[in-house]
Amino acid sequence: MVETSVGKMLMEEVSPVVMILCTPLVEETFLKNGLSFVETLKPFCNFSNIDVPVRTSGDQLYRLRKFTLRLFNASDIKQPNVEVAKKRLEHVITEAGEKVFHDLKSDPPQITDILSNPEAEIAPTWFQYYNKELIRTLSFSEHEAFDHPVACLLVVSSKDEQPINKFVDLFNTNRLPSLLNDGVMDPKILKHYLLVHDNQDATTERTSKVLSEMRSTFGNNECNLLCTNSSKEGNVEHQANPWASFKSSVSADKLGCALTGDDIVEIKDLMQEFASRHIIPYMEQKVRELNQQISATRKGLRNQIKNLWWRKGKDEVPDSTKGSMYTFSSPESQIRILGDYAFMLHDYELALSSYRLISTDYKLDKAWKHYAGVQEMMGLAYFISDQSIKEVEYCMENAFSTYMKLGRSGFQNATRCGLWWAEMLKARDQYKEAASAYFRICGEEPLHAAVMLEQASYCFVLTKPAMLNKYGFHLVLSGDHYKNCDQVNHAIRTYRSAISVYESTTWSHIKDHVHFHIGRWYALVGMHDVAVRNMLKVLDCGNQSKPTQEIFLRDFFDIVQKTGMKHEVVGLQLPFINMSSLQVIYEDHRTYASLASALVQERIWQSLEDDIIPSLNSGKSNWLELQSKLLPKKYKESNVCVAGESVKVDLEFKNPLLISTSITRVSLICELTSNSDDIKLVDKEPSSLSLGTESSAEHNQGTTSGFSSFTLSEMDFTLGGGEKKMVRLTVTPSEEGILKIVGVRWGLSGSVVGVHYFKSVPAKAKTNKGRRKNKLTPTDALKFLVIKSLPRLEGSIDHLPEQLYAGDLRYLVLELKNKSESPIKNLKMKISHPRFVNPGNHEEEVTTEFPDCLKKGHEKNIVQCDTSSIFSFPKDVSLQGDKSLRWPLWLRAAIPGTISLYFTIYYEMENVSSIMKYRTLRMHYNLKVLPSLETSFEITPSPSRLQEFLVRMDIVNRANSDSFQIHQLSTVGGRWGISLLERVDTILPFKSLLPGQALSCHFMIKDNRKSGTEEDKTMSVLASQTDVKLFTQDDEEKFFDIVNSPLASFHESERSSQGTSDQLSPNTVDFILISHLAKSSNSSGVADVPKILSHHSCHNRIRSSNPLSWSLDGPQTLYHDFSTPLCEIQLKLIIRNTSTGLSSVSFNTTDCLPDAAAPTPSSGNQSGWRYVPDVTEEMKLTSDVMGSRLGKPPSSMESSPPFIWSGLSSTKVQIQPLSTTEIPLQISVFAPGIYNLSSYKLTWELSEHEDASSTSSGTCQGYPYYLSVLQSE
Repeated sequence: MVETSVGKMLMEEVSPVVMILCTPLVEETFLKNGLSFVETLKPFCNFSNIDVPVRTSGDQLYRLRKFTLRLFNASDIKQPNVEVAKKRLEHVITEAGEKVFHDLKSDPPQITDILSNPEAEIAPTWFQYYNKELIRTLSFSEHEAFDHPVACLLVVSSKDEQPINKFVDLFNTNRLPSLLNDGVMDPKILKHYLLVHDNQDATTERTSKVLSEMRSTFGNNECNLLCTNSSKEGNVEHQANPWASFKSSVSADKLGCALTGDDIVEIKDLMQEFASRHIIPYMEQKVRELNQQISATRKGLRNQIKNLWWRKGKDEVPDSTKGSMYTFSSPESQIRILGDYAFMLHDYELALSSYRLISTDYKLDKAWKHYAGVQEMMGLAYFISDQSIKEVEYCMENAFSTYMKLGRSGFQNATRCGLWWAEMLKARDQYKEAASAYFRICGEEPLHAAVMLEQASYCFVLTKPAMLNKYGFHLVLSGDHYKNCDQVNHAIRTYRSAISVYESTTWSHIKDHVHFHIGRWYALVGMHDVAVRNMLKVLDCGNQSKPTQEIFLRDFFDIVQKTGMKHEVVGLQLPFINMSSLQVIYEDHRTYASLASALVQERIWQSLEDDIIPSLNSGKSNWLELQSKLLPKKYKESNVCVAGESVKVDLEFKNPLLISTSITRVSLICELTSNSDDIKLVDKEPSSLSLGTESSAEHNQGTTSGFSSFTLSEMDFTLGGGEKKMVRLTVTPSEEGILKIVGVRWGLSGSVVGVHYFKSVPAKAKTNKGRRKNKLTPTDALKFLVIKSLPRLEGSIDHLPEQLYAGDLRYLVLELKNKSESPIKNLKMKISHPRFVNPGNHEEEVTTEFPDCLKKGHEKNIVQCDTSSIFSFPKDVSLQGDKSLRWPLWLRAAIPGTISLYFTIYYEMENVSSIMKYRTLRMHYNLKVLPSLETSFEITPSPSRLQEFLVRMDIVNRANSDSFQIHQLSTVGGRWGISLLERVDTILPFKSLLPGQALSCHFMIKDNRKSGTEEDKTMSVLASQTDVKLFTQDDEEKFFDIVNSPLASFHESERSSQGTSDQLSPNTVDFILISHLAKSSNSSGVADVPKILSHHSCHNRIRSSNPLSWSLDGPQTLYHDFSTPLCEIQLKLIIRNTSTGLSSVSFNTTDCLPDAAAPTPSSGNQSGWRYVPDVTEEMKLTSDVMGSRLGKPPSSMESSPPFIWSGLSSTKVQIQPLSTTEIPLQISVFAPGIYNLSSYKLTWELSEHEDASSTSSGTCQGYPYYLSVLQSE
């Protein structure tokens, strides 16, 4: 254990002390070298190969290989002053801090580098020097003997007058240290006499004479001569200056400048001879004498019992904490001297036996400081002799705790004990325990605690595995203590080391604490640039409380302002830039009317533009393929933009703090390179493209608007606490070239400029063939090929409402402008929702006020429009300069909900650019359509008339707060006539439909086609017969025209949108209901009051469970002279197949015989008369026609007179789909009366779509048909 660091320290600090007494002329001689006499000899007092035989207590010799002497002037042999020692230690720390000042500008050490360093390089080297100085503050203690002088070296100059007398006077009692005079130390020590000869100004004869006289007086062996300063010029330079480490306050070039190499050798020989021939033999002799004396008086059983008996009464003695109980001559002191001498002579067994012997005495005497000191030496002896670890720990713990019990008087000794203990634990690789030892000796002194905490931190990093969190935590604690003692350099140094620990952790609070304080401390030492760098790390401190954030921000701006300059900071985190929100909006052949249009997904626009964008050559190509064929190869991955048109970048800025922050002058960082050769290549035709060498480029980089090559927008805004804001920044190139958007910059508090660069990292994407290719990230979309200026179409739709009711019909105007002098032509437009928007006609604009222009009588203003998906503007339409085009549009809110309308307008340019022959204008609008009226229709055949049908219309007002008035109901197509079954005021008693109100009303419609057996021929219907008025306010008000556009066009779109499986069936009816907002309604649902609403119901099928419709045609009343008993009556049964399948119908009659139902006379009625219902009652039918009969006659008239079917009684016919057939019939009656001719049945079989496997069948009872036969007069 001698080779360990603690072993070397023990060799230096627990070694024999030599007291130096010299005359002033001796000091004067050595000051020529910038050194005192003691300083001159110190480098030569450490002997690593002395090889001296020693015999102490036993007969066996051992050899000393290493030995050290400590030299002190007699005036320095005293207990150090506490304040002076404290200042000395503070000076050591300050001096070490000044040496590391210049290293503070470098980057902080990384934890990986720290862990990879050798153990000796991890902790600062000045710790060892500090620890030694700390131990030396306890020099010359009264309870220890290893600091007692072993010998005295008396030194006189050959230039001194009466040198012999000087030697005598030097050892005078008045000149000796007080510790020797007071009896603490033994004044009877070895004396050695040295004569110093200065070769520069002393004579050799005198020196020889004085030396002879000395030897005759003090003895030949006790006297020596030292010749020095052999260099006459005094300018000797030593390559390896031995005094540099001992005298750092003087330049190394001046140290020993008068000493030659021979002089140094002479000094070295002198000290080695002094140690080996005088000090060691003297100590050896002293140890033998003391051991012999102590063995005779204290060792053995008899002496031990005697000693205990003598100390029996000392148990009542109070604790000795002040003053000394023992003189140098007391038995206890002699034993302690024996132990310390043996320790210094490396006889650790003898030292241990002496310490154990005296330990009991001190304990019995309650001399706790002496006891602790002995325990401390025992622990050191156990360790250095490599004995039991438990014994070492027991002794050191015992010593430490005893020192601490003494209070403040024992703390310094406890500190020294803790240092020894920590070093011993480190030597055994017990770094965690060593850290605990350092922590225990921190004490209340902040500066001392700082050094101990820092040493403890390095122990944590040396553990296996490294305890990095504890390492960083103790460094932070140490830094705080350094700062409290104004040791700013050391505070910065420790915090710098702690940064590497917390940089990769999620402990944001301690990271902010470290960066904030180290930033403030850098500012204190004048390193403002480094201070700003560290303070920047805490700007993203959203996890901190609001007051803490205010402090951070205030101090940051104070530091920045003190620098007196603007700081450009790359990666500034205030505000935070969300790169995932980066969105680039630019216009190539695709232009946008608004931001909403630019944010629409590209696939939506592409699907809309597929039919209007022309193909390149013969094959169909998209824009990317077209671009790749026309651009130079090195610009294939670049986007294309047009000079004079801005490129927009959307970025989200977020304030990570809880306090408001003002952001100023936010702009993009761009580069525009003008490359004339490549621009010329772009403007050539594809067939003539060729690649040459790259020409020189002019590089422009703009930070503010004002460069001629491009213009940048700037924005100022304020972000509240935690607020996010999407900011749009633009760059407008004015020249052709290559434009790169490389980043964004902003100002903070006028002194800090934040810069964020958009980094591009290629990502790997796998192709279909399994190969990998580079796929560029979105930031690579920030490179543009700028081509020359092109015409750009601007468009808008006037008075387009954002919110309206379902069915609301509006007249709008599309306005198009081209501010360029270059004309555009061949305009086409495609609309995503033809159901909502229908282009009008520009040649005949609407002149009558809307919506009166849609009423009948104004057909000349409305022209039927083409309903194709692509609308082509007239060929002669051309726009340039300030000329604008206003084109009418019809808007109808077809269905409720949020609707996105997309418009694409295609146009071509002439003689402008070879790579861009056309452009498109994209327009996008969102409509919120609120529910209004909801209609449903149910149509059933009339039970008595073939071509007539009953219609039930159900209306519900789904609006939340508005009422609607119904204007008209119309059938579409001219086939169906419509009429009311009720009065209007009966249908709508309140004239309007309130919110949530439901209404049912009935109408009669008639199929006006001419019936035939094979083909139905359409018969035109008057327009007035297809509409019914549902209002009473103004009888003269005209109907809305549903035949012409826009209502007819929108109805065609509705027919396509509402298409069902039955839409091809001719047995369906379309209705249009026209309404408007009630005048009493406040129209809270929409911003603009709707003037007309159209509700389209298409493909309403006639509902019936029977595929047949029939009627019995014949007279209603007949007169006959019953004098002739038989009356024959001719009838006709008309049957219509209302289905789309082939129908087979069987007709069968049933006779009513005279005895089957004899007439029953009743009072007041003529025999044979029966109740005849009123005709008006017959017309009041319900919708459930097929399952009901007409009103029944009174019960007294339920019987009928007899009649027979005298003609065809049964037959079977085939009826084609939607065809009619007639069957002739005849009955015979025998008496006057009213006859119900319903005694027949129709049995049918239906084959659907000529598929014999899909059939249905049924039986129908005849309808009631009342025939009145009266007696003729």
